[in-house]
Amino acid sequence: MATPTPFTAFNFSVEIDVEGVAKPICDAAFAECDGLEMTMDVKTIREGGNNGRQIRLTGPINYGQVTMKRGMTATFDLWNWFNLMLTSPWLRADANVVLFAADGTTERARFLLSRCVPTRLKSPPLSAKDGGVAIEELQLSYESLSLIEPRSK
Repeated sequence: MATPTPFTAFNFSVEIDVEGVAKPICDAAFAECDGLEMTMDVKTIREGGNNGRQIRLTGPINYGQVTMKRGMTATFDLWNWFNLMLTSPWLRADANVVLFAADGTTERARFLLSRCVPTRLKSPPLSAKDGGVAIEELQLSYESLSLIEPRSK
């Protein structure tokens, strides 16, 4: 049996699909991705006369906002999607953050962010030294987050 290799957090890609607009609207590389998180509300109940124990009831799950920084893409589709939200606020996207092994091609995990809305899109500082279409920061709010494990070969 092969020794399992640890997950690395430096090799990932971001894929965003907006139904009816473009598929994919974004297939970009970002230097950072933060905010893949879920938190569960917990309510504590004390039982009368039992001072040594408390009961924890689980509540709804809350999801964070994912922030991607210093990205590169070959299109203006993200800017167009953000502008389209002005006239079509119901428009949602599904995004995948794909985590790769150190070889850069083997998929180790995939985070699916459902029904995303862009909440921030920031241009990088303009400089004559740089030559790419860059995104300083993209922030997405999402309604659910799930982890999809790759299929075993």
